[in-house]
This record gives sequence, C-alpha cells and structure tokens, in this order.
Amino acid sequence: MFPGFDALPEALRPLAKPKTAAPQAAPVSSSPEQALVDCGVYADGHRLPGKYTYDAALREVRRIELTGQAAFVWIGLREPDELEMQDVADVFGLHPLAVEDAVHAHQRPKLERYDETLFLVLKTVNYVPHESVVLAREIVETGEIMIFVGRDFVVTVRHGDHGGLSEVRKRMDSDPEQLRLGPYAVMHAISDYVVDHYLSVTNLMETDIDAIEEVAFEPSRKLDVEPIYLLKREVVELRRCVHPLSGAFARMQTENKDLISKEVRRYLRDVADHQTEAADQIASYDEMLNSLVHAALARVGMQQNMDMRKISAWAGIVAVPTMIAGIYGMNFQFMPELNEWWGYPAVVGTMVIISLFLYRNFRNRNWL
Repeated sequence: MFPGFDALPEALRPLAKPKTAAPQAAPVSSSPEQALVDCGVYADGHRLPGKYTYDAALREVRRIELTGQAAFVWIGLREPDELEMQDVADVFGLHPLAVEDAVHAHQRPKLERYDETLFLVLKTVNYVPHESVVLAREIVETGEIMIFVGRDFVVTVRHGDHGGLSEVRKRMDSDPEQLRLGPYAVMHAISDYVVDHYLSVTNLMETDIDAIEEVAFEPSRKLDVEPIYLLKREVVELRRCVHPLSGAFARMQTENKDLISKEVRRYLRDVADHQTEAADQIASYDEMLNSLVHAALARVGMQQNMDMRKISAWAGIVAVPTMIAGIYGMNFQFMPELNEWWGYPAVVGTMVIISLFLYRNFRNRNWL
C-alpha cells in the first residue's frame, strides 16, 4: 500500500492499488486411477458385475475366498506414472524393483519371481503397412506388456499405441473354464495373444523379404542397399523381442511349478512352441538378409569393376592419338611427313584406324 491511499475517494481506490502477482494454481496430483483401463473381479469362472477400485476389488476377492470359492482380480493399466503404479503396488504388495520397471518400460523380455509373485515382461510387435519396402521408413513397431501375477490377482501394464488386451479379456470372459484355472490362465492368454502376433508379423515380413530378394537378383534393375539394411534392422528388433522369451518360458516349466498348475503349464508349453517357431523364422530371415547384404555388396563391387574396365578401355583408346599428337607437337624441324601433302591425312587416318582397332578388341572382350 502506498502513502496517501486512504485519502483517495472510495471509487478510485481499486484503480490505485498496486499490481500483485497472480496467484499460482496449486499443483494437481495425478488421480490414482488415471491409467486404469479395466478392473474386474472374477469368481468361479465368471466376472462379477460392478465397478471396483483397487482395494475394493481385492477386499471383494478375499471375502469370496472365505466362502471357499476361488476368485481373483484382473487390473489393466496403460502407461501409469509413478504415483499411479505406487498406489497399485501398495494394495497388492508388488516389489519396488518390478514397479520401477513397469513405470519406465524399455525392458528386455524376462521373467522374475518376487516371493509369491511372478513378473513377466513381454515385447509386443505390430506390422506397419506400407506400399513398398523401398519407400518404407518403419516396418515393425514395438511396445511392452508387463504382467504381475499373484495368488489372487493379475495386474497388466501396457506401454505403446498397440497391443491392447480388450480382445483377450473378452475371450476370457466368454470362457469360464479357462478363468477357473486362476490368474495364471490369464497370463497364459496374454502370452498366447502376444506370441500369435509374433507369427503374424513374421509371416507379413516374409513378403517384404521376398520382394527385396527378387530385386537383388534381377540383373536389369539397380539395387539399393538401404532397404536391405532397413529390413535387417527390423529383423534384429524382432529377434530382441522374441528370443529372450525362450528362457522365460523354460523357467515357467521348471522353477515355478509350485505357483503354476500342471494344466496351465501344458497351455504354456504350447505357447512356447509357437514362440520357438517365430524365433526360428526370424533366425532364417536374419541369415537370408545376411546373404542379401553380401550379394548386394558383391553386385556393387562387380559394377565398380565394370566401370573401371570401361574407364581403362577408353583411356587406352585415347592414349594412342594423344601420344601421336604429342610427338608431332614437339616442333622439331626434321620429322617424317611434315613436308608432304599427305602427311596430315596419313597421321589422322593412322589415329582413327588404331583407335577403331582398339575399340573393336575391347568390345569383343566386353570391356565396352
């Protein structure tokens, strides 16, 4: 307040007040369920009606278990932040290391066990449609799905613009027999869904590899090495998504028999077979692309040799008249044919005849 403010008329006081900084809005904390996609409670193979929060869903499951029925909760999250994930971790007792991996993503496919909870990381893949391999900038895009599985809960965390699990949930909701197998049946269904996409993407990539292979071995077409390197990069990305799962599925069969029932392990073996099939296809594509890279480099080297032969042939043809012109350009006084009227035509004719002779020989040897 400045001096003399009280002496001003009442109507002018608002205009004379000094300006102050606008009040800053208080930071708004993230809602604990901002990333929540779905939260369902399942009992005896059927989903119970109603909407639940995390803790309410778990309480309902524990209440049902007291009656002797098997029940579990399935929670789906998409790209949660630290506050959202910590809220879930507090309710279900998730390990901090696994929670950190679920928040930051970009993890290698793996299987970890924290006491009675399994933590499975799956890489999702999606084929990007394109008109031609030559014009494409990306063929395969990747995402991630993390699965926490406990005795009576499943928590899925998804990262990426693809790989939604709504189809899996609908299929499971319509199959009570599978749901009665418990939370690990959900883990199997998600793994089966992801691995089936591996096979679909590898089959689609086979068309691209066949197309670039046709171009690589067609003599009349110029080969661009860049599309081959693009395919090679995408196959390497696929291999990083698929190959590490071999160890994860093997550990499910050997180290976690106390958690996963025998029936679910049978289903998981089928998923492991599909994963092995996809891994074998990717390995064959990798070898094929290596062969294409070597073929492309050999073709480039052959083309360079052809160019060098042409340059050498033309240099040999031009060297003859250059040599003759250099000799007669020395300006000596006594040289043959200098004083003869037929000297100039004879020298020019000799140049032409020798040049044509060399051209014919080089042509016959396929140097020109």
